[in-house]
Amino acid sequence: MGGKAVATGKDRQKQLAREHYERQMQRRIEREQKAKRTAIIGSTVGVVVVVGGVVAAVALLGGGGSQTEATASPSASAPQDTASAQASTGPKPYNAAAGTCDYVKEAGGGQVKDVGMPPAEVKTEPAKKAMTLKTNLGDIVVELDNAKAPCTTNSLAFLAAKKFYDGSKCHRLGSDKFPMLQCGDPTAKADGKSQDGAGGPGYVMAEENLEGATYKRGTMAMAKTSAPGSTGSQFFLVYGDLGLTPDYTPVGTITKGLDILDKVNKAGIIADMGDGTGAPKQTLEIKDVTIAGKS
Repeated sequence: MGGKAVATGKDRQKQLAREHYERQMQRRIEREQKAKRTAIIGSTVGVVVVVGGVVAAVALLGGGGSQTEATASPSASAPQDTASAQASTGPKPYNAAAGTCDYVKEAGGGQVKDVGMPPAEVKTEPAKKAMTLKTNLGDIVVELDNAKAPCTTNSLAFLAAKKFYDGSKCHRLGSDKFPMLQCGDPTAKADGKSQDGAGGPGYVMAEENLEGATYKRGTMAMAKTSAPGSTGSQFFLVYGDLGLTPDYTPVGTITKGLDILDKVNKAGIIADMGDGTGAPKQTLEIKDVTIAGKS
């Protein structure tokens, strides 16, 4: 007689136990993936929300009070109404015909270091620019992709010229599972006690260069909140293979200084924010930033 076999009581118990285990593992995988997606908090309206909902301190994936989604607390989340509002009224992408970028005032708050607004007119030449971060541990050099991320590169150059990053500390370190170091909050204390990640320049821009974006070792990308068009001043430096969705502007490639990131990573974090990330024990302070064109 055909049909589906009926399991014995003991076999049924084993089957139920196996299914329970599989469901647990699936939920764990989903939680980890969600944590990674929301881990990049950078500089906008919102506050830290720690992975798995351990902490939900404010809402706009951004940073401390306005943390950006690329490194503030891998699990920040933004209110849907705010996200949709920014999506419809937020900054427009680069206008190739006019050669202009759209920088708009950030509506969400956060801690602002106001140095003005970048010029709207930009040039995509030279195609590459070299950004040098002079730090207490040595120079980190990034080749910026001006051709593919002109608005972001222009903003970084503007902020560098205004000494916006000088004296700032990289405030959030991941781990071998989430290998990135987040920087760019000029108000961050990076002491393991403060809710860093809310500082920014007071303006935001559209994300760029997202098609096919990956975040491999050596990538520099911009932090943002969960809403589109929320890129500000915060960025993250990748020292491993970071499995994120293509939502964060990959602006350049680190050509010097990966050994510095490895050193910071090796030292670990001061205190776990609840998601495996935290302020680095080995302080990395940005002393000065310069950006020059490359021929």
